[in-house]
Amino acid sequence: MNKKKYIESGILELYIAGSLSEKENEEVYVAIKENPELLAEVLSIESAIVKLTAAAKKDSEYSFASIIKEIDKTKVISITKPKTNWLQYSGWAATLLIGSTLIWSLSQNNKLKEQIASEKQQLEQQIQNASNNLAEAEKLITVFRDRDIISVPLAGQQVSPNSYAKVYWDKKTKSIYLDAKGLPEPPKGKVYQVWSLKMSPLTPTSLGTIDTFTADTNKIFTIENANESEAFGITLENEGGSKSPTLEQLYTLGAVAATP
Repeated sequence: MNKKKYIESGILELYIAGSLSEKENEEVYVAIKENPELLAEVLSIESAIVKLTAAAKKDSEYSFASIIKEIDKTKVISITKPKTNWLQYSGWAATLLIGSTLIWSLSQNNKLKEQIASEKQQLEQQIQNASNNLAEAEKLITVFRDRDIISVPLAGQQVSPNSYAKVYWDKKTKSIYLDAKGLPEPPKGKVYQVWSLKMSPLTPTSLGTIDTFTADTNKIFTIENANESEAFGITLENEGGSKSPTLEQLYTLGAVAATP
């Protein structure tokens, strides 16, 4: 008899669980009686089941891997004729099977709950973003339709003739809404800088850099402007901006129309 193959076949577990026929039970019993190693394996399996049954009541996180580990442990015990209590063995086997199934089910259920929670959070964020975008869009529509808003088109200059932009100046709130959709993506390490200009004498005042140009989809930016602007310009500057506009990198320029 190849004892290793006999043990690995799983017949001993079926013997303990009472799942064999009478003939098979008798054959296994004879084999156990004649081979101390097989008896030791049977007793080891029984011991593991008892421990696992007790542990399952205390620790719901007991893993199937640890169950296999316990079953694989072999402790040599003195040879005695095993008592065949099929009802007890069946109870242990059922507990082991149900316990491991419940552990797996709980694990899968927890993973599903985590996935649902994550998807719910993402959906809520998307809804919030959509709501914010809708509110912002409605606000911009109101602003653009306001008769008191001053509209200033900015035309492309020599460095970028095809560029264009538009400023909507709300003097009441001292802010401008810059539509920069007509500007190309700035090169790496560069940013667009917006300028308020007084024409006589020419006096530029920085309104800040557009650091989020690439990330912003709509390319509409709200900028504070408390100046008595006569024109607006946009230059391309190094990251961090410049104290004065780099005229060689003047992308767009537009004058505020005189009030009638």
